[in-house]
Amino acid sequence: MKAGPAIKRALDCGVAAAGLMLGAPAMAAIAAAIRIESGGPIFFAQERIGRGGRVFRLLKFRTMRDAPIRYNPDGSTRIDPNDDRVTRVGRILRGGLDELPQLINVLRGDMSIVGPRPEMASQRGMYAPEHLRKLDVRPGLTSLAIVHGRNDIPWPRRVAIDVRYVEHWSLSLDLRIAAQTLLMPFRVRPFHFDDVIEP
Repeated sequence: MKAGPAIKRALDCGVAAAGLMLGAPAMAAIAAAIRIESGGPIFFAQERIGRGGRVFRLLKFRTMRDAPIRYNPDGSTRIDPNDDRVTRVGRILRGGLDELPQLINVLRGDMSIVGPRPEMASQRGMYAPEHLRKLDVRPGLTSLAIVHGRNDIPWPRRVAIDVRYVEHWSLSLDLRIAAQTLLMPFRVRPFHFDDVIEP
């Protein structure tokens, strides 16, 4: 294994372990809030496409009631701002806190802290041959596409950005994406990296 990927994996494990230990009280409180409000499962698990095309079960705190999935015209899933499927607790959690259980996926080796966001297993058929490059690496909790617009970006554009990330990957790029993710609540403008974000 080359030094860069080995360092990345060591950092992933260290950050995930520290995050789970430090975040344990908050995660326990979230779990209790979910159970009190709506009963049922605390976690939501969904099959996603991982490195090499391997399917794994991505973990999230449950933020929605059981209901049919809604899709955008490009085949990606859609959740409207006032979606009636989202619980009151879920509205607080979505877009960040609901992703905390994915630190377990990182420790398992399913995911990385930074990498392309994993698609649902059912979306594998949407991949063009050039999209398969994004499966060369572990998917991430955060990504270059997330800091540049997340679901506001059309799905084909997001995949193109993911591929560019893989082609230009470096530890310094990961650190910039991680830092930008932490700044997102403050609406700080994303850094410019035109040779990466332009397909």
